[in-house]
Amino acid sequence: MAVKQAAKPVYISPQLKNFQQLTAAANVNFIFPKGFKEIKAPDNEDLSFDYAMEMPGKEFEIWFQVKSQKENYASYEKSIGDKSKAQANPDSLYLGMGTAHALTFAGDNNFLQRTIPPKYLARYNADAGKSYLLNLQDEAVTKGYKYALLITLQKDHIGTILAVCFANEKGPEFFKNIDRASNCIKFKP
Repeated sequence: MAVKQAAKPVYISPQLKNFQQLTAAANVNFIFPKGFKEIKAPDNEDLSFDYAMEMPGKEFEIWFQVKSQKENYASYEKSIGDKSKAQANPDSLYLGMGTAHALTFAGDNNFLQRTIPPKYLARYNADAGKSYLLNLQDEAVTKGYKYALLITLQKDHIGTILAVCFANEKGPEFFKNIDRASNCIKFKP
């Protein structure tokens, strides 16, 4: 009779554990993609991200920020009709988040911004989204990367996903690497 070995417990880093809590609160699924390795996410006064990963040997990184909007939306609903407590609709916060990050990374507003088409939003169970193609400033925090694709996704009343993909070339390999990670994060149906 063969003795079955107990499954070795999978190590989950503190960064990933915290990120999984944030994704759960925002109704987001995250599945770590093959070929990537976790790296430390930047967290300073200018840039605060929840999780980061790279493709070793490919000069390609992705940083994530996930925000639950459930509490903000409940507060917003309570403030409707009360001018003294007026608030911006949290479902539009993804616009400000994307633009603010794009300006921080690019140093100016000279970037290509696009609305994400409905067929791509459906792939991520999102209601709205924007993409920003950026030429980066030479900053230590971005490790000298030259280009980034910043993506914001919004699920109404639920949450926001912000992802930034970094590379030194913005040719076909950049977009192939993005595609390799494209299914790792999305809103739950």
